[in-house]
Amino acid sequence: MKPNDEAKHPKNHWMTMLCLKAARSRTAKPFSFPFSSQNHQLRPFFLSFEPYSASSKSQIEMSSSTPSQTVEHIVLFKVKENTDPSKVNTMINSLNRLISLDSVLHLNAGALYRTKSSPIPFTHMLHSRYSSKENLSVYAVHPSHVSVVKESVQPICDDVMAVDWVTDDLNGGGSLVPPPGSAIRLSFLKLKEGLGDEVKDEILGLIKGIKGKYGGIHQISCGENFSARAKGYSIASLAVFPGLSELDSKEELVNLEKAKFRDYLQSFIVLDYVVQPSTSTL
Repeated sequence: MKPNDEAKHPKNHWMTMLCLKAARSRTAKPFSFPFSSQNHQLRPFFLSFEPYSASSKSQIEMSSSTPSQTVEHIVLFKVKENTDPSKVNTMINSLNRLISLDSVLHLNAGALYRTKSSPIPFTHMLHSRYSSKENLSVYAVHPSHVSVVKESVQPICDDVMAVDWVTDDLNGGGSLVPPPGSAIRLSFLKLKEGLGDEVKDEILGLIKGIKGKYGGIHQISCGENFSARAKGYSIASLAVFPGLSELDSKEELVNLEKAKFRDYLQSFIVLDYVVQPSTSTL
């Protein structure tokens, strides 16, 4: 455009200038974010703020932060006789510190309160929860977990059993994290050979129905085991009571309900555990 044409066509002149500015802006350094987009996508929103403590996970509620399915992970330990108590404490403290791993929703480890029935005299247990089987796998191979197992668990334990299952809605809702002082009744069932899936479904249905029949049970979780380290026990259940008094007061009634499927069983394990206060922090 000739100089004297600018006065005749001012709109075209400003359009040309804007295009030139836009072209120059494309050569400037782009705006950079202070975080990696890949890491931001992989870490859940409620774990993206650091530091956080184990106690903060106790505030996760089923109604708002929990998927419709939860993966339960139970590990039973038999500590060798005459083991130095300091080594047992180191094992328990090291296990409880694994609550800091991102894939873990809940974790609590300690001594068993009572063994009602078990062919193996287990002494301690770990209970943890995950939002998926994939997150359980991430926990299992995490260097911190592997280190605890090699350095603190294997040297003092002569038997270990793990049971894993998927539960729907935790039958009772409430917090993902049972409050300290809660009493947990664990039951693992080994069925007689040759029983079909309809029997498993019947047993699971009976277990789920216990909470609705008897008050005082805070939460019931049950499902079919998928761990290769469960020693043949295929049905697992976990009942959470507000405390030991509530567990003991309902024990006879719950046993009457479980007697309905006793004829299907080859063996069973029943253990009681009291949830310990969590003191580990990240």
